[in-house]
Amino acid sequence: MARQARQWRVGAAGIAVLGLTLTACGGAKVGDSSSEAGGSGGSGKCGTFNLAVNPWVGYEANAAVIAYVAEQDLGCKVTKKDLKEEIAWQGFGTGEVDAVVENWGHDDLKKKYITGQKTAVDAGPTGNEGLIGWYVPPWLAKAHPDILDWNNLDKYAAEFKTSESGGKGQLLDGDPSFVTNDEALVKNLQLDFKVVYAGSETALIQAFRKAEKDKEWVIGYFYEPQWFMSEVPLEKVKLPEYKDGCDADAEKVACDYPVYKLDKIVSAKFAKSGSPAYDLVKNFSWTNDDQNVVAKYIAVDKMTPEAAAKKWVEANRDKVDAWIK
Repeated sequence: MARQARQWRVGAAGIAVLGLTLTACGGAKVGDSSSEAGGSGGSGKCGTFNLAVNPWVGYEANAAVIAYVAEQDLGCKVTKKDLKEEIAWQGFGTGEVDAVVENWGHDDLKKKYITGQKTAVDAGPTGNEGLIGWYVPPWLAKAHPDILDWNNLDKYAAEFKTSESGGKGQLLDGDPSFVTNDEALVKNLQLDFKVVYAGSETALIQAFRKAEKDKEWVIGYFYEPQWFMSEVPLEKVKLPEYKDGCDADAEKVACDYPVYKLDKIVSAKFAKSGSPAYDLVKNFSWTNDDQNVVAKYIAVDKMTPEAAAKKWVEANRDKVDAWIK
């Protein structure tokens, strides 16, 4: 979920080939020769709009609303492609991905694909601010207020031990592809903890939900914007203050995560295509609260992304009109 701070953990072979393992929504495979670059019609015609969907519900909310407006208001044919972050960026150069609509920093990928290969361009902020850190359930912060200072974590390390943490305290992370400095932080802050991956955003949420309900000891990676915070208001642990450049060397990181100004990245070809979908992506902007509403519709109310987007769009027509004016 978060980016630049997290290090990409997919093997070189997995990064190298888009088409062999990844499937787009609706059954189209990344690498299909039939995939068209968005805006192929040019001159205001939308054509096919290839939209990457990264694996967390906040991103899915962005993509759902953009796709709904593109289809309903602009007449686009939207193809959503479920892809992890760096895989999606590789698609800019091939025309298989037109837009990534929630990027968390990723200065490494910007340098490679925007500055170096020139296959991608920045399409401006989403309006969302992203925050990553270590969190504990509210009951734990109330029972042991000093746990919110990283200097006191080792004092409680034994309480966080699990069968997977090898005798150390467990620091629970989510999807291994999410931007994370946590292994370096544990090492460089000399904490008696081990990073264990829950495997997904959903698993992370379930662990925190259960920890609050059953008064269990859990500390883990989490982030905002995130609808779950309205259900269980997790408390953030204070890590050493972030300062510019303190995370420049991934192996030596010993500071907190920065505040991310989330943005959108599009293929250079898409930006020049004349597609109204590009203008929609560029103009798209909303708040953390807006995203959390749509994300909750999807994750909690079990609405389809399309139904969730429709409900939000109908209630916020003025905002949508500003994107497509």
